[in-house]
Amino acid sequence: MSSENTNEAREDLRVADFDFELPEELIAQQPPAVRGTSRMLQVDRATGALRDSVFTDFPAQLHEGDLLVQNDSRVIPARLYAQRTVVRDREKPTGRIEVLLTAPEADGSWRALVRPGRKVAVGERLVFPDAEGHPVLEAEVTERGEFGERVLRFAPVADFFGALESIGHIPLPPYIHRDDTSSDRERYQTVYSRERGSVAAPTAGLHFTPEVLDAIARRGVEIARVTLHVGLGTFAPLRVDRLADIHLHRERYTLSVQTADAINRAVAEGRRIIAVGTTSVRTLEHCARVSEGKPLEAHTGTTEIFISPGYKFRLVQGLLTNFHLPQSSLIMLVSAFAGREHVLEANRHAVRERYRFFSYGDCMFLS
Repeated sequence: MSSENTNEAREDLRVADFDFELPEELIAQQPPAVRGTSRMLQVDRATGALRDSVFTDFPAQLHEGDLLVQNDSRVIPARLYAQRTVVRDREKPTGRIEVLLTAPEADGSWRALVRPGRKVAVGERLVFPDAEGHPVLEAEVTERGEFGERVLRFAPVADFFGALESIGHIPLPPYIHRDDTSSDRERYQTVYSRERGSVAAPTAGLHFTPEVLDAIARRGVEIARVTLHVGLGTFAPLRVDRLADIHLHRERYTLSVQTADAINRAVAEGRRIIAVGTTSVRTLEHCARVSEGKPLEAHTGTTEIFISPGYKFRLVQGLLTNFHLPQSSLIMLVSAFAGREHVLEANRHAVRERYRFFSYGDCMFLS
């Protein structure tokens, strides 16, 4: 099935057109010592003008009456370690298998990335033990996909998510070169996360503190929440050269009655809608397309919307986001919002000024 891929001006664009040089030492390996103390680069998306600031200035950039939309998805401990119980062709066991859950299926199975996955075949049974070696979860491999992807059918347990909490690890991104720690269970979640289901954090939201949220409310800014569970697309590299050939994985989202009503009021009254993070942008813009110009209605669904230069934004007028990987679908989305050259120059400026990049790094506000 084709992706929601309707941009008009990308026929000649290539993934390589979204590259910039990023020193590895600028990739944040830890969150800031105190949540909310990150730097923030302000970007005028019309002119490309840049201003260095700090995240605590963010409330002052909002206008009375703005609608701020955040993604309240909660990260699950989706990285698990299993033992194979069937080894074929008299090969020796390979030790523990790393399993990263990426998305649930309708029948209760889970899609997952398995490493090393080359020898994990359909029909094998994986056992997931606790620290003492006692089995907590068991799963059968029911499908095999490309690039280490598998579908796992877990044996029923009384509390599946409770089992994940007891044996799972926070799935830090691959560019963070360390094991997760107990502190990541709190710092790799937004303070407003509620609906569990993501395998990566909506990282622009990691900067917010209760104090910042209070300051935003005091300015007369309305806050609404959507839910989009971040899945496999966050971890999968783009394996094509042309933007026209990019197809993203589906991700589940929910638009509540309260948020649909808040968006409809903001549109009717001409108030700005500010998205926190690319996941909020994708949810809002997908829902706007579904509504076909009519008021939004509450619903749950899936989206594979891919936004890149040429896209005509229907709802979003401001964006708070972290700095993203070169040549990624996320930097393409930000480039669609503020212009490719403006965004690349903002990233080059951030490199010169030694901003911290990616999930635990600094942020920028484009308006």
